[in-house]
Amino acid sequence: MPIRLFLAFLVGILFFQVNAQNNYPTNQQINQRLQALNSDRAASLISLVKTEGGQDIWALRIGTGDFDNKPAIAVVGGAEGYHLLSVELAIQFAERLVKNYIEALETTTFYIFPNMSPDAYAQFHSNLKYERRGNATKVDHDRDGSVSEDPYEDLNNDGYITQMRIESPTGDYKLHQQDMRILVKADRSKGEAGNYLVYSEGIDNDKDGNFNEDLEEGIAFNKSLTYKYPIFEPLAGDFAVSQKESRALLDYLFDRWNIFAFVTFSPANNLSEPLKYNAQEAKKRIVSSIQEKDVTINKMVSDFYNETVSQKAFQQDNQGTDGDFFQWAYFHFGRLSFSTPGWWVPEIKPEKPEGGDDEPEKSKEKPTVTKESNFMAWADREGLTDVFVPWTQVNHPDFPNQRVEVGGIKPFVMQNPPFGMVDSIALEHTKFILGLAKMQSKLEFHNVKVENLGSGLSRITADLFNNAPLPTHSELGEKSRWLRKIRIDITKDKKEVLAGNTINLIDKMDAFETKSMSWIIKGSGSVEIKAGAPHAGFAVLNVKL
Repeated sequence: MPIRLFLAFLVGILFFQVNAQNNYPTNQQINQRLQALNSDRAASLISLVKTEGGQDIWALRIGTGDFDNKPAIAVVGGAEGYHLLSVELAIQFAERLVKNYIEALETTTFYIFPNMSPDAYAQFHSNLKYERRGNATKVDHDRDGSVSEDPYEDLNNDGYITQMRIESPTGDYKLHQQDMRILVKADRSKGEAGNYLVYSEGIDNDKDGNFNEDLEEGIAFNKSLTYKYPIFEPLAGDFAVSQKESRALLDYLFDRWNIFAFVTFSPANNLSEPLKYNAQEAKKRIVSSIQEKDVTINKMVSDFYNETVSQKAFQQDNQGTDGDFFQWAYFHFGRLSFSTPGWWVPEIKPEKPEGGDDEPEKSKEKPTVTKESNFMAWADREGLTDVFVPWTQVNHPDFPNQRVEVGGIKPFVMQNPPFGMVDSIALEHTKFILGLAKMQSKLEFHNVKVENLGSGLSRITADLFNNAPLPTHSELGEKSRWLRKIRIDITKDKKEVLAGNTINLIDKMDAFETKSMSWIIKGSGSVEIKAGAPHAGFAVLNVKL
């Protein structure tokens, strides 16, 4: 068997084995899959750095030929450690790419960063499960001089950190009208009284009135980037890009001039619903709104995403948070940047209240729908029994003589679908990324004409055409002057070019835009004209005088 077929067979077997399991893979299993991918001749795997927890931050390049001078898409997983699905979507994209879509590499290079939060990701497979964001760096989050002195405690010894509810007339929460397992905030404007105080499961170890505010975790990758860096907030660090993994990633990206777009799998979402333009924020010295032309691009890509991905979003209000990666890639790196959670809990319509016209109005009130109540309704419909911890009374030292119960929705389950659903979700997102690659700018020469002017002179005229629905530059990328311009070179000495420049620069070419150019050249022989930029691709024209 040829070595290439054998390696492809090996990757296929490993892909099958991982997808046959019933849960999300460990960091070790992820590393094994990436090493298997590295055996493919189109793939190159390197470790950018090791985290404080000893985990590798992997960068996987998949490409052929002159891959650094082909337009590229960067795919990022693990922006949040609790978002297990994001890691699997990034890895399955890479596995499918080398196995089934190798022809895509003729025009596009892919840089895949499967997991930017491996220290936090590992919490899912630990004895104590909670939705962790920070790495393994030791940090004094509440700045009281002690490190991690107020972490979570597993009060009911079930291996999960959920919630505590304390019966109290001063509480802000009450039981949901239709699901007594769920708590909702009392609406004071409607005269509703609260019955419960709600905290995360734990003890106020430092007796400052706050629970679990100094966790045994460090800095969150997705809260420590430079755009709108949330200074002095927990999990953000002392300064932006303070961690080894974030610095290593950004150093790597700043050397990759050919990246034209990012697809980040994270809680932020500008794909099922595009960002909106804010003229006032867009014109500030420090820009804080997507640019107007880029909104049009976002809308076009969003429409394609909604055509490709079958599930529709429900109650998605996160279109970027301070210090996150998705916004950094656009506002501070100038590239097109798209983000999606990849999966949402489907919307479950609440049952209509029972009763006729003679029943009290209160019984006919439309029940409050929250993400939690919707999730439980969906879990019940799907027969998912391992997603909720029943409320159990515990003795709590901070609430003597009060009824304290621990329970609620288990960590991870609202952000990550059952593993059996992941394969179909990953397949749709693979098709989306490949479709996005086909939209990339494509420079071509058209209407080429060579005229003999006599006396050894010739005029060359040609149209440079961007034959694609995406421009060569985002509007913000053009304004930032960070992205390289379109450069047109002609292989003739300056003294032989009597009209026209040997080097021309074009700031940007919009979708399906044409730029006409002309030269008058003295002499004979062959002339090569090359136009492009690493992130926009290159077109080459050979002319015989």
